[in-house]
Amino acid sequence: MSDDMNDGFKALKDIKAPAPSEAARQRALAASRMAFEAAKTETAKNNATAPQGVRRPSRLSSIITSLKGKSIMDMRLPIGTAAIALLLLPLGYQLYNSTAMSPADRLQVDTTSQVSAPPKLTPPPTTLPVNPQPGTPAMKDADAQKPLAGEDRAEAPAELNDVTAPMAETAPTASATTTAAPAQPPVARPEPLAQDSAAMSTQAVQSEMAPPPPSPVVGGTLSRMQSNSAPSAGIIAPEGDFYATPAQTATEPSGDEFTQFDESRLKVVADESVSTFSIDVDTASYSYVRSMLDDGYVPEPDAVRLEELINYFPYDYAPADSAAVPFKPTMAVFPTPWNPKTQLLHIGIKGYVPPAGEDKPSNLVFLIDTSGSMDEPNKLPLLKRAFALLVDQLSAKDTVSIVTYAGSAGVVLEPTKADDKAKILAALDNLAAGGSTAGAEGIELAYKLAEQAKVTDGTNRVILATDGDFNVGIDNPDDLETFIKAKREGGVTLSVLGFGRGNLDDATMQALAQNGNGNASYIDNFREAQKVLVEEGGSTLDMIAKDVKIQVEFNPAMVSEYRLIGYETRALNREDFNNDTVDAGDIGAGHTVTAIYEITPAGSDANLVDPLRYGAPTDPSLAVATMNAPTELAFLKMRYKLPNEDVSQLLEVPVTPSVVYGDIDAVNPDMKFAAAVAAFGQKLKGSNYGGAMSWSDIAMLAQTGRGADTSGYRAEFMGLIKTASLLRPDEAAKPKADAPAAP
Repeated sequence: MSDDMNDGFKALKDIKAPAPSEAARQRALAASRMAFEAAKTETAKNNATAPQGVRRPSRLSSIITSLKGKSIMDMRLPIGTAAIALLLLPLGYQLYNSTAMSPADRLQVDTTSQVSAPPKLTPPPTTLPVNPQPGTPAMKDADAQKPLAGEDRAEAPAELNDVTAPMAETAPTASATTTAAPAQPPVARPEPLAQDSAAMSTQAVQSEMAPPPPSPVVGGTLSRMQSNSAPSAGIIAPEGDFYATPAQTATEPSGDEFTQFDESRLKVVADESVSTFSIDVDTASYSYVRSMLDDGYVPEPDAVRLEELINYFPYDYAPADSAAVPFKPTMAVFPTPWNPKTQLLHIGIKGYVPPAGEDKPSNLVFLIDTSGSMDEPNKLPLLKRAFALLVDQLSAKDTVSIVTYAGSAGVVLEPTKADDKAKILAALDNLAAGGSTAGAEGIELAYKLAEQAKVTDGTNRVILATDGDFNVGIDNPDDLETFIKAKREGGVTLSVLGFGRGNLDDATMQALAQNGNGNASYIDNFREAQKVLVEEGGSTLDMIAKDVKIQVEFNPAMVSEYRLIGYETRALNREDFNNDTVDAGDIGAGHTVTAIYEITPAGSDANLVDPLRYGAPTDPSLAVATMNAPTELAFLKMRYKLPNEDVSQLLEVPVTPSVVYGDIDAVNPDMKFAAAVAAFGQKLKGSNYGGAMSWSDIAMLAQTGRGADTSGYRAEFMGLIKTASLLRPDEAAKPKADAPAAP
């Protein structure tokens, strides 16, 4: 190296570096921010183009296998955005240090510059996912940012308080929960911004690449407090309920539709001594509640139907002796676990079980929704595996047909003997979801095939499977119900299976199944499909009694108040009991049904209703009944029709002191477990009556009634109690102090 060159380097070494220019720094940072936002906008436009069909669009991603064999998500788009930010921010630092400016000028913003202050960048409001589908990308990709049908949007707090100058000066992050702080006068800093800017830009990229983990939900709404989390150091938590407990968050609709109903109210025996309702063995509510809790969400109150929770489990009641009288009620009266001053009247029945070899032939038509919304793992793919389980249980005397509607409409499989399983399974396997939800003559085709292959002395049933799209060809709901009722009278019944969440129309499911003399079930996983279609398949299809009604008359000398736990949507008028034209529920072979009343003994200080000042008119019939049976607590009546008859039969059983127990430990385990399930359901939905029992007490009661539990369903329920206790702590589940306790 020459001496001249060495002298030149020495001269450079002695030159004092010019002071950085604040204006240049501001211009560079503003340019980098605008480039960053432009890249994000371009990325959003590219992602906005969705494939055709009705399925909700989601971020396109792929799985890349690394050299170590691990799979990672393809995040090329966010990384490209990060690259732009990381290139431009150091450029701003170079410009900052390359322009001379006096220390005094450094404290002012160049008002002649085109960009005098960093623009305030406000990201779009955060959309919190409400009841995303389990096992789908909704919990982990951009699809979670899109609201489901019927969902309300919830915005995050507008902005966080500015704590330090560095936070105000650095580039805004892509956080979904904050916006850029208002522009602040720049402050002279002794250290350059390169390191801080790079760190903040990296944080922004990480925030975009990794969406925040899901939080517990109350009533379909995400609780904003992450478990075991607290505000970051140096950041002031925003006002409001951002770090609120689940009990403090508001309730929003889930996107699923349920029949709205009020909880069964307390009734005074002197005023209304008779209770009448329709028996039903639907279990859709329990499996839906389980699915919600397993995903970390609390179901909305109308989704919790107590009788369906209780009847989900099999109970070892005494079986009937013959098909002519297919029921034998089992009853007991024992102390209420959540209120020792009251008692529970437990009524259990088990349907007649035909001997082996008496299986009746079945003619089944699968009416399957193939609209685009069914193209999710827990919908059509699960549906096909579920029906394959049912087909495997059928024999040569059974017949199967398949009709689809919506995405693809028409007859997929003509009536085929069930022993040709390869043909049936191939037809199922070829089903695909897609296209619009334009209606077709789906339900009319299904009933046409059912009548074409109708069997005598057997089961003729259409099984409708959908995620909530009931555009089956008859648009008017009243006309659809009338059509189903008419076909029911002709001997073809209807059952409904629901799949998925966010679009589920449970209200229509229940209405169609009840009008079709069938069952409504919700299939949330493969195990539930096995339970409904394999373990209970025979009892579901082999009906032993129809239009089953229960009526209980309470003795005012022994009982002062009562309330029926559940069955709100199946209540009947007193006069409906003897009217054979009034439709009611149906019972299959071996089905168990449970009804529980909470009663207040006469003379107890647990009465919630004060006596009338001037008394009440005396019903002569009550006086006669009390005189004839002074010690009876109540009188149970059941009406039912045998499968091929149109005139009902009557079964009567008194509730005598012989079934009264002074200690809950004296009753059999099944009754204790059913009481625990009732307490669980009441607490989960915020009952005005039975919601004060603690989760630990409910778990202890359920454990004492767990029994053999060969199926494992009761053990699973124990896990649900623990999950519910985390999502809805005891204090949150208690009824409000001003909630009405009596009518």
